[in-house]
Amino acid sequence: MAIHPTHPVHDGWRQTHLGRLMGHALRRFDARVLQLMARNVEVPLALSNLAARDQVSAAHVHITRHLSLQGDRLVDLAERAGMSKQSMGALVNQCEAWGLVHRAADPHDARARRVHFTATGLAWLEAFRGALAQAEAELRAEVGADVAAVVAIGLETYASGSNPP
Repeated sequence: MAIHPTHPVHDGWRQTHLGRLMGHALRRFDARVLQLMARNVEVPLALSNLAARDQVSAAHVHITRHLSLQGDRLVDLAERAGMSKQSMGALVNQCEAWGLVHRAADPHDARARRVHFTATGLAWLEAFRGALAQAEAELRAEVGADVAAVVAIGLETYASGSNPP
């Protein structure tokens, strides 16, 4: 069915559906976390400068969110982050150049290597934890504690897939 040029098209739904709103909220939240990390005196200066110049992106935060403290094989890290092995490999290379992570032999598989946080990476991780706590507190203050609690419960339920339609 063709739409007549004078027929008003009501397409506001494209800007206000939940998926788009969640995407905007996530980008705003991640940007705030990185902003807080750029200002954190505990973050090594070189990394703080990278964050301040927008060289660190939400993609780099995948390492922070998904790399276990015991280290992980690249393929497992990529799977957990929902990225291809090649994309995660490029990200790990960059984080390795920045001194956040290093690769070491996997004690359980001589052919494999594991990605581990360095001491600098662990300092970055601690700064990330603090920045997340502050960004969450700011979100709660902006929308109210009750709304934030309901949103968290709803998103947790939806993300887990434990309550399908």
